[in-house]
Amino acid sequence: MLATAAPGRPARIPQLTSLRVHDPIAAGRSAAARAVAVEIAASGLVALGFLALDWRHALAAAIGGAAMVAGNALSIALAFGGGIQRAPAAFGRLLLGVMGKWMVVLATFALALAAWKLPPLPLLVGLAASMLGYLLAMNLIGARAGRHKQG
Repeated sequence: MLATAAPGRPARIPQLTSLRVHDPIAAGRSAAARAVAVEIAASGLVALGFLALDWRHALAAAIGGAAMVAGNALSIALAFGGGIQRAPAAFGRLLLGVMGKWMVVLATFALALAAWKLPPLPLLVGLAASMLGYLLAMNLIGARAGRHKQG
């Protein structure tokens, strides 16, 4: 509500105390970064669990989780790297990110199995734990963001 001014005096304009601007790109990027942090923690816990068996099993679990972490980080960088774009370009970047993620995972698995001769089960368990941690974190972050929307 604007106050009217006395004759000869300018009207007083209310000052904003805070600027809250909704930036969906920045919000998505920060949510994805938090989810990657949860993903790193989940794969680290699985690697610690496999350390009870053998160091090679723990290394395999850590590499399996790290492959998915690196793939998701690449996917996030490709998907959010272009800023605001038209829908076909944004969809293309999203598809490119998903393809890049799985190429990183497959290349890491091939290297771990063929060159380093690591056990396959801990690799898969590390990958699954990392993926599950990422998906749960994204769902929890998204649910929390949905509860706190202003409107």
